[in-house]
Amino acid sequence: MELITIKIEKPESVNMILGQSHFIKTVEDLHEALVGAVPGVEFGLAFCESSGPALVRASGTSDELTELAKKNALALSAGHIFLIFLGNIFPVNVLNAIKAVPEVCRIYCATANPVEVILAETEQGRGVLGVVDGIKSKGVESEEDVRDRKELLRKFGYKLG
Repeated sequence: MELITIKIEKPESVNMILGQSHFIKTVEDLHEALVGAVPGVEFGLAFCESSGPALVRASGTSDELTELAKKNALALSAGHIFLIFLGNIFPVNVLNAIKAVPEVCRIYCATANPVEVILAETEQGRGVLGVVDGIKSKGVESEEDVRDRKELLRKFGYKLG
């Protein structure tokens, strides 16, 4: 077994969701969940098929984000992994809809941060062991940091008052 890391390549502003599923119908079901959750959502998704032709399957409402998803999924080439890149929304807007898709087994991360995926590679294939989401903590928030956090959440409309 070999341990490897793959850095997800994406623009800094693009949010992503990395997860694992178990069935080829994942691509269509995730697509339907996303468009049903947020009208006008911009996204691209890709799924690493894990048997038969073992292809990267893809769909989306944005050609650019779909190409980005396909490129990164192929770089991962890990069984039943899916990647979703979001254009005009945050993961929090669609995460419950994605988790409600019956074949979704796990969500590894939902973030705009830089991401490295830690993989184990064997003779059979690759599997995700975990992710590095963002950077190492630099300290504990101050009272000013608390105020800034609360302001940001209200600016985005996630909290009232």
